[in-house]
Amino acid sequence: MLHIRVITPASRTDEVLRIAADSPAVVNVLKLPGAAFDPEGDLVEFDVAREGANAVLADLKALGLKDTGGISVEQLDLSISTAAEAAEHAAPGDPEDAVVWEELSARTAAEARMTWSYFAFLALAVQIAAIGALLDQPILIVGAMVLGPDFGPVAAMCFGVLQRNVRLIGAAARTLAAGFAVAIAITLACAAVSRLIGWIEPTMLDDRPLTSFIIHPDRWSFVVAVLAGVAGILSMTARKSSALVGVFISVTTVPAAGNIAVAIALAHWNEVGASLVQLGVNLAGMIVAGIATLFIQRLMWSRLGRHDIAPHSPEVAAGQPTSGRVSG
Repeated sequence: MLHIRVITPASRTDEVLRIAADSPAVVNVLKLPGAAFDPEGDLVEFDVAREGANAVLADLKALGLKDTGGISVEQLDLSISTAAEAAEHAAPGDPEDAVVWEELSARTAAEARMTWSYFAFLALAVQIAAIGALLDQPILIVGAMVLGPDFGPVAAMCFGVLQRNVRLIGAAARTLAAGFAVAIAITLACAAVSRLIGWIEPTMLDDRPLTSFIIHPDRWSFVVAVLAGVAGILSMTARKSSALVGVFISVTTVPAAGNIAVAIALAHWNEVGASLVQLGVNLAGMIVAGIATLFIQRLMWSRLGRHDIAPHSPEVAAGQPTSGRVSG
């Protein structure tokens, strides 16, 4: 269940209540006249089954409440209510499979932004991967995979393509490219210094059977990336963070970036090209799979009879009321 809090001008309160009353997925409606101070207005709160949230949120946005009030959504981890159970049964499908497009839109927009924490985590991950490549230690490679935050911008790109949101696609692509460029540059600098002081030498990359997969991209690299892309999108839409960790471990983006840095520092130029191909193959596989997964999810939800218009669609953007309803 989701908890929705709406601050609305008094002139729109009846319409908000009508939207809540018309949806069988909504329960526990609360109205507090004049409770909102800034902006001034009434406060309406209610719970809604995840499967019916898209319809309700789209209709609330169509009232212009984004500009005249506010709409907040919170996840309810526990709801002890017979009415809530009935609302979930009334909405077709399962709440674990429901995609709340506004929620996904907000999350991917956040993932597309360049932040210091993103650069820091990616740089640390690439450096750990580089050390793993030098020492031929798979455990370090796996640790670097888990630490890398690069799937966030990939997911944002996928969602941007689905929404035809050029701005989101551009922001995610810039964040992804800048992140890897900065991480590789930092790792390269560290590797160059390490070579100067004698900590590493070119022969360290000559024979490393346990981590040689980094420089041998093939069809299986793409297949694994596709599977990881599907799993990554599903983990985000189903709110399964533990599954997302498995996605990080599956793809070879961070290890490839780390190997690029040390290969340049140690003049193993053939490995630079192979690692670049590995990085590109993995990113391409995840992007293609992510877009396809989101498209299929939207198609499946629309066929279940939901009002399932994703954010920024022409109907919502134009502020037009929509007619679809969750049906029991």
